[in-house]
Amino acid sequence: MHNVNPHVPKLPRQSGAALVVGLILLAIITLLAIGGMNTAALELIMAGNEQYRQKAFAAAEAGIETALTKLATVPQDGNEKEVTATAPGADAGEKYTTKSKYMGDDLNVPGFSSGKFVGFHYEIKSEGQAARGARSEQNQGAFVIQSAGGGGAFSSIVPPTATTPTP
Repeated sequence: MHNVNPHVPKLPRQSGAALVVGLILLAIITLLAIGGMNTAALELIMAGNEQYRQKAFAAAEAGIETALTKLATVPQDGNEKEVTATAPGADAGEKYTTKSKYMGDDLNVPGFSSGKFVGFHYEIKSEGQAARGARSEQNQGAFVIQSAGGGGAFSSIVPPTATTPTP
């Protein structure tokens, strides 16, 4: 018993093209979403690496600042004095290594009375380290001026005594 209404037109047979187009669009959207997630994950890692690089830079700066306060302990024999420490207030794994070296002195400091002052040249190299292998290297020169022949920490240079001609 087939009940066919003669007033309803017979529909043409569909081939399923809409289903195929829909699946292709769904696949394209899925690939775009996966690509977006990968890009976001990569940007997150890059932002983290930048933070670690900045922490390494701050550790190296802390090393320079600490080494500047301890210049009086650097031997004046031309050998480097190496110090490794953790930066104040730093996270675990953040540290610095400084190498301070006495480079020489200048008995005639420009702009000062000749022989009255002495200048000591130092070079400080600092390397800061943080997580994920982040590193920062900084070099700093220092020039300490002190009155010649006067005690204190920088007393290794004593100017020659002036000789007066004998009549």
